[in-house]
Amino acid sequence: MPDHFYVYPAYLGKGLSRRGGRRLPETEAVADVTTEEILAAAKRLGLTAEVESSKQYPRRFFAYEGRVKVGKRPGASKTKLLRAIAADVRKHRPAGAKK
Repeated sequence: MPDHFYVYPAYLGKGLSRRGGRRLPETEAVADVTTEEILAAAKRLGLTAEVESSKQYPRRFFAYEGRVKVGKRPGASKTKLLRAIAADVRKHRPAGAKK
């Protein structure tokens, strides 16, 4: 089993449908999230992470948004990781920014 998860911005995208790639409920999703925000959130959560900017999400093959390779914690699920990252991104966005 791999020791990492891939996190695409589409997984957290508030403007996308589940079919379009969003993996969280819309109430927990984040508008216009970037790989840099995901990377910073993962590092603040104490995870190892690196950006792979030349990658694209297969469902959004027309958009080269990149992805973030995030190291796993033992026993952690991908959904819990995505929720933690989304919460951290919302917490650290400037006031007045799209949440």
